[in-house]
Amino acid sequence: MKMTVLYYSKSGNTKKMAGVIADAMSSVDGVEARAFPLDDVDETFVAESRCVVLGTPIYLASMAGAVKSWLDGPAMKLGLGGKIGGAFATANFLHGGAEIGIQSILSHMMVLGMLAYSGGGAFGPPPIHLGPVALGSELEKSEETFKLYGERMAKKTKELFGA
Repeated sequence: MKMTVLYYSKSGNTKKMAGVIADAMSSVDGVEARAFPLDDVDETFVAESRCVVLGTPIYLASMAGAVKSWLDGPAMKLGLGGKIGGAFATANFLHGGAEIGIQSILSHMMVLGMLAYSGGGAFGPPPIHLGPVALGSELEKSEETFKLYGERMAKKTKELFGA
């Protein structure tokens, strides 16, 4: 089963965490996951994916403008409806608005007909209510949470789509 992690990254932090999620998804038996920057999306792979996760750096308590533009444009043509959708963020400040950015992405995904999912507290600790967040100065401290998120997204997608 194919799964996609898309991201916009200016500093490399969001790219790194996208790779952590994709690797964790691929660790689940039967899952092939790949990460793509928004400016080089493999549209065929996305179309064949059952789960699409989107990552953004946080600027001014919101998603990056490039992510918003992608959601308002190219995303509309990818047939995302019916797929599991998730979101993650990287930020420079603990209270910099990462959850607001993630909520905004999830809202866009629902408008596109996606099934927004994060795992919430259903898997037990640590709960990942909306999506994982990593601080740029402490990426390594967040890697385990991002791995858990990737595994949880992959397992739920497999459960829902019967593979």
